[in-house]
Amino acid sequence: TVIGVNWNNTSPGTSCFSAPSEQKCLLSNFLGEDGGTLFDYSYQLCCVFPLRAEEIPSDVLRQRELKWLEMLKSWDKWMAKKHKKVKERCQKGIPPSLRGRAWLYLTGGKAKKEQNRSKFEELKNHPGDPKWLDVIERDLHRQFPFHEMFASKGGLGQQDLLDVLKAYTVYRSEEGYCQAQAPIAALLLMHMPAEDAFWTLVQICEKYIPGYYSTGLEAIQLDGEILFSMLRRVSPVAHRHLKKQNVEPVLYMTEWFMCAFCRTLPWASVLRVWDMFLCEGVKILFKVGLVLLKYSLGTQEKLKGCHGLYETMELLRSINPQYTHEAFLVHEIMELKISEKDIEKEHQTQLHRWKESHGDLRCKSPPRMHGAKAIITAEPPNRLELKQKPTIIVDPFLPNTADQENADEPKKSLLEPEKARGSRKTKKKNGHISTLPPREVFNPHPSPNGLSLGLKPEPTQGSKESLASNDDTYL
Repeated sequence: TVIGVNWNNTSPGTSCFSAPSEQKCLLSNFLGEDGGTLFDYSYQLCCVFPLRAEEIPSDVLRQRELKWLEMLKSWDKWMAKKHKKVKERCQKGIPPSLRGRAWLYLTGGKAKKEQNRSKFEELKNHPGDPKWLDVIERDLHRQFPFHEMFASKGGLGQQDLLDVLKAYTVYRSEEGYCQAQAPIAALLLMHMPAEDAFWTLVQICEKYIPGYYSTGLEAIQLDGEILFSMLRRVSPVAHRHLKKQNVEPVLYMTEWFMCAFCRTLPWASVLRVWDMFLCEGVKILFKVGLVLLKYSLGTQEKLKGCHGLYETMELLRSINPQYTHEAFLVHEIMELKISEKDIEKEHQTQLHRWKESHGDLRCKSPPRMHGAKAIITAEPPNRLELKQKPTIIVDPFLPNTADQENADEPKKSLLEPEKARGSRKTKKKNGHISTLPPREVFNPHPSPNGLSLGLKPEPTQGSKESLASNDDTYL
């Protein structure tokens, strides 16, 4: 519902969007049924929330919307056969009008929702644990306080946020609530209704970053060591400096990773990072962290004023906007060659070191899944038997009189012809997660060392760009 919006001319909490009637008609024709409700919800929110659509010509944006509409109609097929194309389109940026629906599909939240009908209402109506409710209610006003949705105490946004977070504490009572989950849930609520936001949050916590919000924060500490180890290869200068100053990774990357950078980056960059994160998995968070460290601490000139831990932390708390600019950041992420295999290999190394120094992990988390492809592949083969509404709708097969004798034979599922055609070699290929090297793309936003983007060098923490509050702590 957003075409040609210039984010630079808007401010948080202002109405700045238009939705052409032909576009609304286009989306209505596709969504229908339960999707109609989703579109109406998104359309109303667009008058409140500044969801930036970069400076993209309206005709180009409409073409992208048409492509995404086609993918969403046949989602399973696209993920099975054309995942590379889905990945490329996520890297380009999901159209704002379809971002919420795409996120729900990418995370597997739609399947989870269909398998657990009425579960959210049951969880929402549960009284909940008073100890968690008290903490959640104190945090509601801190989430994106410049957004109109969360600005009013007891308003629709804060009530939905309370419902989602309370439902999660009931659903995962052994884990409870972590303060860093609130901005994640709030960001989701800006793009989708409460029930969809809940199941998307569940998938993020269970599949993408499992263990991040468990007691002791062991998983986030392990990933901090992984990030620091990878920094040695990406930027030896930054790695040596952090090691020399005894700056532990947990000091600077905890909020980055636990909030998936939604409190660190400008809003346009947050949305682009999330498009890729929900498609490709946690490696995107590692890439963003490495890019920020490399360009903030990667040269001796930048380190001249960093004589100790305090100066280093101040530099990382007020990252130069040149390095967080949407176009520059996305290009650097795509150019950085970090694969799922690299992360898993380093994870095993750091896990071994952890056990030697700390013993076994107290919180056993399931292995994380690296993106949408891994999640949909790991789903049980009898997805349709779990009462999930299929995303590919076909007319029912009606046998004629001549076929009555074969009518009792079981019909093949939609997925069986694809399995039958796949050879053993193909299965092996599909079962292997590989990461192609980034395409050689001309960077229209070269390294800020050689070009200033003309942005005002102001801190992003607590600014209107990050829409964050300075009152929050995550340790």
